[in-house]
Amino acid sequence: MLHNGSAGRASAQPPADFAMLRPRPSIERLSPYLSPLLSREGLCLDLNENAAGCSPSVLARLQALTATEVSRYARREDGECLVAKHLNISPENVLLTNGVDDALALLFSAYLSPGDELLFADPTFVMYPMLGQACGANIIHLRSGEDLALPVEQLLRHISGQTRVIAIANPNSPTGLAARRPDLLRIVETAPEAAVLIDEAYFEFCNETLIGDLKRYANLFVARTFSKVYGLAGLRLGVLTGAAEQIGFIRRFCPPFNVNGAALACLEAALSDQAFVNEYVTQLRRSCRGIEALCEELGLRFWPSSANFVLIRVGSVAAAFVDAMYRRGIIVRNASSNPGCEGCVRITGATDEQMPVVLKAIRDSTSEVRK
Repeated sequence: MLHNGSAGRASAQPPADFAMLRPRPSIERLSPYLSPLLSREGLCLDLNENAAGCSPSVLARLQALTATEVSRYARREDGECLVAKHLNISPENVLLTNGVDDALALLFSAYLSPGDELLFADPTFVMYPMLGQACGANIIHLRSGEDLALPVEQLLRHISGQTRVIAIANPNSPTGLAARRPDLLRIVETAPEAAVLIDEAYFEFCNETLIGDLKRYANLFVARTFSKVYGLAGLRLGVLTGAAEQIGFIRRFCPPFNVNGAALACLEAALSDQAFVNEYVTQLRRSCRGIEALCEELGLRFWPSSANFVLIRVGSVAAAFVDAMYRRGIIVRNASSNPGCEGCVRITGATDEQMPVVLKAIRDSTSEVRK
Protein backbone atom coordinates (compact mmCIF):
# COMPACT_ATOMS: atom_id res chain seq x y z
CA MET A 1 0.00 0.00 0.00
CA LEU A 2 1.30 3.45 -0.91
CA HIS A 3 1.25 6.14 1.75
CA ASN A 4 1.23 9.89 1.23
CA GLY A 5 4.14 11.02 3.30
CA SER A 6 3.93 14.65 2.26
CA ALA A 7 1.83 15.85 5.20
CA GLY A 8 4.75 16.09 7.57
CA ARG A 9 6.99 17.75 4.98
CA ALA A 10 4.52 20.28 3.53
CA SER A 11 5.97 23.20 5.44
CA ALA A 12 9.60 22.23 4.96
CA GLN A 13 11.68 24.95 3.30
CA PRO A 14 14.67 24.21 1.05
CA PRO A 15 18.07 25.21 2.41
CA ALA A 16 19.29 28.68 1.50
CA ASP A 17 21.83 27.33 -0.98
CA PHE A 18 19.32 24.99 -2.66
CA ALA A 19 19.53 25.38 -6.46
CA MET A 20 16.01 26.24 -7.63
CA LEU A 21 15.01 25.03 -11.08
CA ARG A 22 15.27 27.81 -13.65
CA PRO A 23 14.80 27.84 -17.42
CA ARG A 24 17.48 28.89 -19.87
CA PRO A 25 18.31 32.60 -19.47
CA SER A 26 16.89 33.37 -22.92
CA ILE A 27 13.52 31.97 -21.83
CA GLU A 28 13.60 33.70 -18.46
CA ARG A 29 14.15 37.06 -20.16
CA LEU A 30 11.12 36.69 -22.42
CA SER A 31 8.05 38.79 -21.78
CA PRO A 32 4.93 36.62 -21.50
CA TYR A 33 3.05 36.33 -24.78
CA LEU A 34 -0.54 37.36 -24.22
CA SER A 35 -3.22 36.00 -26.52
CA PRO A 36 -4.66 38.73 -28.77
CA LEU A 37 -8.13 37.19 -28.52
CA LEU A 38 -10.49 39.74 -27.00
CA SER A 39 -13.68 37.84 -27.74
CA ARG A 40 -15.09 35.40 -30.26
CA GLU A 41 -18.59 36.89 -30.08
CA GLY A 42 -19.76 39.01 -33.00
CA LEU A 43 -18.08 39.55 -36.38
CA CYS A 44 -14.38 38.82 -35.81
CA LEU A 45 -12.27 41.05 -38.04
CA ASP A 46 -9.24 41.19 -35.74
CA LEU A 47 -7.08 38.19 -36.66
CA ASN A 48 -7.32 38.09 -40.47
CA GLU A 49 -9.35 34.90 -40.44
CA ASN A 50 -11.66 33.89 -43.28
CA ALA A 51 -14.91 35.75 -42.66
CA ALA A 52 -16.74 33.26 -44.90
CA GLY A 53 -15.62 30.24 -42.88
CA CYS A 54 -14.22 27.23 -44.71
CA SER A 55 -15.18 25.43 -47.90
CA PRO A 56 -18.38 23.35 -47.66
CA SER A 57 -16.28 20.46 -48.96
CA VAL A 58 -13.99 20.75 -45.95
CA LEU A 59 -16.92 20.87 -43.57
CA ALA A 60 -18.41 17.77 -45.17
CA ARG A 61 -15.11 15.92 -44.83
CA LEU A 62 -14.89 16.91 -41.17
CA GLN A 63 -18.39 15.64 -40.53
CA ALA A 64 -17.52 12.36 -42.24
CA LEU A 65 -14.53 11.60 -40.00
CA THR A 66 -14.76 8.09 -38.61
CA ALA A 67 -13.86 6.83 -35.14
CA THR A 68 -10.98 4.93 -36.71
CA GLU A 69 -9.55 8.02 -38.38
CA VAL A 70 -9.72 9.95 -35.12
CA SER A 71 -8.09 7.15 -33.11
CA ARG A 72 -5.10 6.65 -35.42
CA TYR A 73 -1.99 8.69 -36.05
CA ALA A 74 -2.18 10.29 -39.49
CA ARG A 75 0.50 10.13 -42.18
CA ARG A 76 1.85 13.63 -42.62
CA GLU A 77 3.77 12.47 -45.70
CA ASP A 78 0.53 11.91 -47.64
CA GLY A 79 -0.41 15.53 -47.05
CA GLU A 80 3.03 16.70 -48.09
CA CYS A 81 2.60 14.95 -51.42
CA LEU A 82 -0.72 16.74 -51.96
CA VAL A 83 0.76 20.14 -51.13
CA ALA A 84 3.84 19.50 -53.27
CA LYS A 85 1.65 18.69 -56.26
CA HIS A 86 -0.40 21.84 -55.67
CA LEU A 87 2.76 23.98 -55.48
CA ASN A 88 4.46 22.16 -58.37
CA ILE A 89 7.49 21.19 -56.31
CA SER A 90 8.86 17.92 -54.92
CA PRO A 91 7.58 16.41 -51.64
CA GLU A 92 11.18 16.57 -50.40
CA ASN A 93 10.83 20.37 -50.49
CA VAL A 94 7.74 20.37 -48.24
CA LEU A 95 7.25 20.05 -44.50
CA LEU A 96 3.75 20.31 -43.04
CA THR A 97 3.52 21.91 -39.61
CA ASN A 98 1.07 22.67 -36.83
CA GLY A 99 0.35 26.13 -38.23
CA VAL A 100 3.02 28.55 -39.45
CA ASP A 101 4.05 29.29 -35.84
CA ASP A 102 5.31 25.71 -35.66
CA ALA A 103 7.21 26.16 -38.93
CA LEU A 104 8.89 29.29 -37.58
CA ALA A 105 9.86 27.57 -34.32
CA LEU A 106 11.42 24.67 -36.23
CA LEU A 107 13.29 26.93 -38.65
CA PHE A 108 14.66 29.22 -35.94
CA SER A 109 15.68 26.24 -33.78
CA ALA A 110 17.54 24.71 -36.71
CA TYR A 111 19.61 27.76 -37.63
CA LEU A 112 19.87 30.07 -34.59
CA SER A 113 22.41 29.43 -31.84
CA PRO A 114 22.98 31.76 -28.89
CA GLY A 115 24.76 34.86 -30.13
CA ASP A 116 23.68 34.47 -33.76
CA GLU A 117 21.77 37.32 -35.36
CA LEU A 118 18.11 37.32 -36.35
CA LEU A 119 17.44 40.16 -38.77
CA PHE A 120 14.03 41.64 -39.62
CA ALA A 121 12.31 45.00 -40.02
CA ASP A 122 9.54 46.39 -37.81
CA PRO A 123 6.62 46.50 -37.93
CA THR A 124 6.11 42.83 -38.67
CA PHE A 125 4.82 39.55 -37.26
CA VAL A 126 5.31 39.56 -33.48
CA MET A 127 6.41 35.90 -33.36
CA TYR A 128 9.74 36.60 -35.11
CA PRO A 129 11.47 38.39 -32.20
CA MET A 130 9.85 36.18 -29.57
CA LEU A 131 11.07 32.95 -31.15
CA GLY A 132 14.49 34.45 -31.87
CA GLN A 133 14.90 35.55 -28.26
CA ALA A 134 13.89 32.07 -27.09
CA CYS A 135 16.82 30.68 -29.12
CA GLY A 136 19.21 33.13 -27.46
CA ALA A 137 19.80 35.04 -30.70
CA ASN A 138 20.76 38.69 -30.94
CA ILE A 139 17.73 40.48 -32.33
CA ILE A 140 18.57 43.02 -35.03
CA HIS A 141 15.30 44.76 -35.73
CA LEU A 142 15.30 47.67 -38.12
CA ARG A 143 12.64 50.35 -38.32
CA SER A 144 10.75 50.98 -41.52
CA GLY A 145 10.20 54.57 -42.58
CA GLU A 146 6.96 56.53 -42.35
CA ASP A 147 5.64 54.63 -45.36
CA LEU A 148 6.19 51.35 -43.42
CA ALA A 149 7.64 49.71 -46.55
CA LEU A 150 10.34 47.07 -46.26
CA PRO A 151 13.65 48.98 -45.87
CA VAL A 152 15.55 46.88 -48.40
CA GLU A 153 18.78 48.89 -48.54
CA GLN A 154 18.93 49.10 -44.75
CA LEU A 155 18.46 45.33 -44.50
CA LEU A 156 21.24 44.73 -47.01
CA ARG A 157 23.62 46.97 -45.03
CA HIS A 158 22.96 45.06 -41.80
CA ILE A 159 23.69 41.59 -43.16
CA SER A 160 26.85 40.39 -41.43
CA GLY A 161 28.86 37.24 -40.83
CA GLN A 162 26.73 36.66 -37.72
CA THR A 163 23.39 36.89 -39.56
CA ARG A 164 21.86 33.42 -39.51
CA VAL A 165 18.15 34.06 -40.09
CA ILE A 166 16.36 36.87 -41.97
CA ALA A 167 12.58 36.90 -41.58
CA ILE A 168 10.33 38.79 -44.01
CA ALA A 169 6.55 38.59 -44.17
CA ASN A 170 5.36 39.27 -47.71
CA PRO A 171 2.77 40.72 -47.79
CA ASN A 172 3.64 42.07 -44.38
CA SER A 173 1.50 42.02 -41.29
CA PRO A 174 0.25 44.36 -39.88
CA THR A 175 0.77 46.70 -42.86
CA GLY A 176 -0.50 44.61 -45.80
CA LEU A 177 2.38 45.95 -47.91
CA ALA A 178 4.19 43.68 -50.37
CA ALA A 179 7.86 43.94 -51.29
CA ARG A 180 9.09 43.54 -54.85
CA ARG A 181 10.38 40.11 -55.86
CA PRO A 182 13.71 41.48 -57.21
CA ASP A 183 14.36 43.17 -53.86
CA LEU A 184 13.66 39.96 -51.95
CA LEU A 185 16.01 38.01 -54.21
CA ARG A 186 18.76 40.59 -53.62
CA ILE A 187 18.47 39.86 -49.90
CA VAL A 188 18.58 36.10 -50.51
CA GLU A 189 21.66 36.44 -52.71
CA THR A 190 23.46 38.79 -50.30
CA ALA A 191 23.12 36.38 -47.35
CA PRO A 192 24.10 32.90 -48.63
CA GLU A 193 25.01 31.73 -45.11
CA ALA A 194 21.70 32.83 -43.59
CA ALA A 195 18.31 31.16 -43.76
CA VAL A 196 16.06 33.70 -45.49
CA LEU A 197 12.42 33.12 -44.64
CA ILE A 198 9.73 34.65 -46.86
CA ASP A 199 6.49 34.25 -44.93
CA GLU A 200 3.74 34.16 -47.59
CA ALA A 201 0.73 33.74 -45.30
CA TYR A 202 -1.23 36.18 -47.50
CA PHE A 203 0.10 35.01 -50.86
CA GLU A 204 -3.30 34.31 -52.43
CA PHE A 205 -4.28 37.98 -52.16
CA CYS A 206 -1.23 39.28 -54.04
CA ASN A 207 -0.03 36.32 -56.17
CA GLU A 208 3.64 37.20 -55.69
CA THR A 209 5.73 34.21 -54.60
CA LEU A 210 9.31 33.00 -54.36
CA ILE A 211 8.45 29.30 -54.32
CA GLY A 212 9.58 29.03 -57.93
CA ASP A 213 13.05 30.19 -56.83
CA LEU A 214 13.65 27.43 -54.29
CA LYS A 215 15.66 25.36 -56.77
CA ARG A 216 18.06 28.28 -57.28
CA TYR A 217 18.79 29.17 -53.64
CA ALA A 218 19.74 26.69 -50.93
CA ASN A 219 19.19 29.33 -48.21
CA LEU A 220 15.64 30.29 -49.23
CA PHE A 221 12.58 29.15 -47.27
CA VAL A 222 8.97 30.02 -48.08
CA ALA A 223 6.14 29.52 -45.60
CA ARG A 224 2.44 29.24 -46.37
CA THR A 225 -0.65 28.76 -44.22
CA PHE A 226 -4.14 27.28 -44.51
CA SER A 227 -5.42 29.63 -41.80
CA LYS A 228 -6.28 32.59 -44.02
CA VAL A 229 -7.77 32.05 -47.46
CA TYR A 230 -8.65 28.39 -46.80
CA GLY A 231 -10.39 29.17 -43.51
CA LEU A 232 -8.68 26.43 -41.50
CA ALA A 233 -7.25 28.51 -38.63
CA GLY A 234 -8.91 26.25 -36.07
CA LEU A 235 -7.30 23.13 -37.55
CA ARG A 236 -3.73 24.55 -37.49
CA LEU A 237 -2.01 23.62 -40.73
CA GLY A 238 1.10 25.35 -42.06
CA VAL A 239 3.65 24.69 -44.78
CA LEU A 240 7.40 25.21 -44.80
CA THR A 241 9.16 24.84 -48.14
CA GLY A 242 12.85 24.98 -48.93
CA ALA A 243 15.76 23.17 -50.54
CA ALA A 244 15.42 19.40 -50.04
CA GLU A 245 18.66 19.14 -48.04
CA GLN A 246 17.66 21.95 -45.67
CA ILE A 247 14.13 20.64 -45.17
CA GLY A 248 15.75 17.26 -44.50
CA PHE A 249 17.78 18.75 -41.64
CA ILE A 250 14.64 20.23 -40.07
CA ARG A 251 12.76 16.97 -40.56
CA ARG A 252 15.40 15.23 -38.40
CA PHE A 253 14.04 16.81 -35.22
CA CYS A 254 10.46 17.61 -36.25
CA PRO A 255 8.03 15.34 -34.34
CA PRO A 256 6.56 12.81 -36.80
CA PHE A 257 2.95 13.45 -35.75
CA ASN A 258 3.02 17.22 -35.32
CA VAL A 259 -0.01 17.76 -37.62
CA ASN A 260 -3.39 16.56 -36.39
CA GLY A 261 -5.38 13.97 -38.29
CA ALA A 262 -8.44 16.16 -38.81
CA ALA A 263 -6.37 18.79 -40.63
CA LEU A 264 -4.70 16.16 -42.81
CA ALA A 265 -8.04 14.51 -43.58
CA CYS A 266 -9.44 17.84 -44.82
CA LEU A 267 -6.40 18.88 -46.82
CA GLU A 268 -7.41 17.31 -50.13
CA ALA A 269 -10.91 18.79 -49.91
CA ALA A 270 -9.46 22.24 -49.19
CA LEU A 271 -7.01 22.14 -52.08
CA SER A 272 -9.62 20.77 -54.49
CA ASP A 273 -12.11 23.59 -53.92
CA GLN A 274 -10.23 26.40 -55.65
CA ALA A 275 -13.58 27.91 -56.67
CA PHE A 276 -14.18 28.69 -52.97
CA VAL A 277 -10.69 30.18 -52.68
CA ASN A 278 -11.05 32.32 -55.81
CA GLU A 279 -14.47 33.65 -54.83
CA TYR A 280 -13.25 34.56 -51.36
CA VAL A 281 -10.18 36.34 -52.75
CA THR A 282 -12.40 38.32 -55.13
CA GLN A 283 -14.71 39.39 -52.32
CA LEU A 284 -11.85 40.28 -49.96
CA ARG A 285 -10.12 42.43 -52.54
CA ARG A 286 -13.41 44.23 -53.10
CA SER A 287 -13.86 44.54 -49.34
CA CYS A 288 -10.43 46.06 -48.74
CA ARG A 289 -10.92 48.53 -51.59
CA GLY A 290 -14.25 49.51 -50.01
CA ILE A 291 -12.63 50.10 -46.62
CA GLU A 292 -9.86 52.13 -48.25
CA ALA A 293 -12.37 54.25 -50.15
CA LEU A 294 -14.24 55.00 -46.93
CA CYS A 295 -10.97 55.99 -45.26
CA GLU A 296 -10.34 58.44 -48.11
CA GLU A 297 -13.79 59.93 -47.55
CA LEU A 298 -13.29 60.18 -43.78
CA GLY A 299 -9.78 61.62 -44.05
CA LEU A 300 -8.15 58.63 -42.37
CA ARG A 301 -4.67 57.55 -43.39
CA PHE A 302 -4.39 53.94 -44.54
CA TRP A 303 -1.82 51.72 -46.23
CA PRO A 304 -2.98 50.18 -49.55
CA SER A 305 -3.22 46.48 -48.80
CA SER A 306 -2.04 43.45 -50.75
CA ALA A 307 -3.48 41.16 -48.05
CA ASN A 308 -6.96 40.56 -46.58
CA PHE A 309 -6.93 43.48 -44.13
CA VAL A 310 -6.34 47.22 -44.02
CA LEU A 311 -4.16 49.15 -41.58
CA ILE A 312 -5.74 52.49 -40.67
CA ARG A 313 -4.40 55.34 -38.53
CA VAL A 314 -7.18 56.74 -36.37
CA GLY A 315 -4.83 58.51 -33.95
CA SER A 316 -4.81 58.65 -30.16
CA VAL A 317 -8.41 57.39 -30.07
CA ALA A 318 -7.44 53.94 -31.37
CA ALA A 319 -8.53 52.15 -28.19
CA ALA A 320 -11.81 54.06 -28.15
CA PHE A 321 -12.38 53.19 -31.82
CA VAL A 322 -11.84 49.48 -31.13
CA ASP A 323 -14.31 49.71 -28.25
CA ALA A 324 -16.85 51.58 -30.40
CA MET A 325 -16.63 48.89 -33.08
CA TYR A 326 -17.01 46.17 -30.44
CA ARG A 327 -20.21 47.76 -29.14
CA ARG A 328 -21.50 47.56 -32.71
CA GLY A 329 -20.78 43.84 -32.82
CA ILE A 330 -17.48 43.97 -34.75
CA ILE A 331 -14.08 43.05 -33.32
CA VAL A 332 -11.05 44.79 -34.84
CA ARG A 333 -7.39 44.90 -33.77
CA ASN A 334 -5.64 47.76 -32.04
CA ALA A 335 -2.25 47.74 -33.80
CA SER A 336 -0.73 50.58 -31.76
CA SER A 337 1.76 48.30 -29.99
CA ASN A 338 3.52 47.57 -33.28
CA PRO A 339 6.54 49.86 -33.86
CA GLY A 340 5.57 52.60 -36.31
CA CYS A 341 1.86 51.81 -36.01
CA GLU A 342 1.02 54.04 -33.07
CA GLY A 343 -2.63 55.10 -33.29
CA CYS A 344 -3.44 52.43 -35.87
CA VAL A 345 -6.11 49.76 -36.06
CA ARG A 346 -6.18 46.75 -38.36
CA ILE A 347 -9.46 45.63 -39.90
CA THR A 348 -9.86 42.32 -41.72
CA GLY A 349 -11.93 42.40 -44.88
CA ALA A 350 -15.39 40.86 -44.84
CA THR A 351 -17.72 39.17 -47.32
CA ASP A 352 -20.01 41.08 -49.67
CA GLU A 353 -22.94 40.28 -47.41
CA GLN A 354 -21.17 41.55 -44.28
CA MET A 355 -19.63 44.69 -45.77
CA PRO A 356 -22.58 47.14 -45.48
CA VAL A 357 -22.65 46.56 -41.71
CA VAL A 358 -18.85 46.87 -41.49
CA LEU A 359 -18.70 50.15 -43.42
CA LYS A 360 -21.53 51.65 -41.36
CA ALA A 361 -19.78 50.63 -38.14
CA ILE A 362 -16.50 52.22 -39.29
CA ARG A 363 -18.29 55.42 -40.25
CA ASP A 364 -20.31 55.62 -37.02
CA SER A 365 -17.36 54.68 -34.79
CA THR A 366 -15.16 57.30 -36.43
CA SER A 367 -17.84 59.94 -35.88
CA GLU A 368 -18.23 58.85 -32.24
CA VAL A 369 -14.54 59.01 -31.31
CA ARG A 370 -14.08 62.39 -33.04
CA LYS A 371 -16.67 64.12 -30.85
